[in-house]
Amino acid sequence: MTNNTLKLIQAVEEADSSDKLLDAVKALAEVRQKTATDTLIAALGYNNPGAAVAAVDGLVALGEAAVEPLLEKIDDYNYGARAWSIRALAGIGDPRGLEILLTAAETDFSLSVRRAAARGLGCIRWSNMEPLLVCKNQQRVFQVLLQVSQDPEWVVRYAAVFGLQYLGINAFNYQRDLIPQIITKLDDIARLDTELAVRARAVMAKKEL
Repeated sequence: MTNNTLKLIQAVEEADSSDKLLDAVKALAEVRQKTATDTLIAALGYNNPGAAVAAVDGLVALGEAAVEPLLEKIDDYNYGARAWSIRALAGIGDPRGLEILLTAAETDFSLSVRRAAARGLGCIRWSNMEPLLVCKNQQRVFQVLLQVSQDPEWVVRYAAVFGLQYLGINAFNYQRDLIPQIITKLDDIARLDTELAVRARAVMAKKEL
C-alpha cells in the first residue's frame, strides 16, 4: 500500500462531515488501488448516497479484483448497503456475481435491491463464463426476469425490461432461439403493464432487438 493510498483511506475513516466523507471517498476511488477495496465497500453503508455512488464507481473501475470482496461482504442487515453492493456487482458484470443477482432479483424484500439486481442480470459478461455453462445460465436469467417483470413495484419491472433487452442482445451470440421468447414477453409487457413508463421501455427494448 502506498503512502498516498494509506492517507486517502485514513481521510475516509476520519471524515467528520458528509461533505468531507464524500470528498474523501471520491479521492480514494480515483486512485483505483486494490488496497482501497475494503474501505470503498465500507463506504457503501455510511448512509451517504453521494459517497456510495463514488464508492460504486471506484469498485466498478477496479473490476474483477473487487468481486470476491464484494461477495464476501454483502450486508444481510443493511439493505441500503446491499443495494449499493448489488449495483457495483452489476456494473462489473462478472459471472461470479450471477448467483447473488438471481437471488436478490427474485427474493429480496427491498425494491432497491431487486431493481439493481434485475438491471445487473442484463449486464453479465457471458464471454467470461465457461462456454458450456452459458446457455443454461442465460435460461435461468430469463426465467427470473420473467418473474421480476411481474413485481408489484413498477421501477423493478422497468429494470426487468432493461435486463430482458440486454439478455436478448447477448443471447445473439449463444442461443438465438431465446430472442423470440424475449420479444414475445416484451410485447406482452408493452400491451399489458399498468405503468406507462414500463410499457414505453418495453416498446423501446423490442425495437432494439
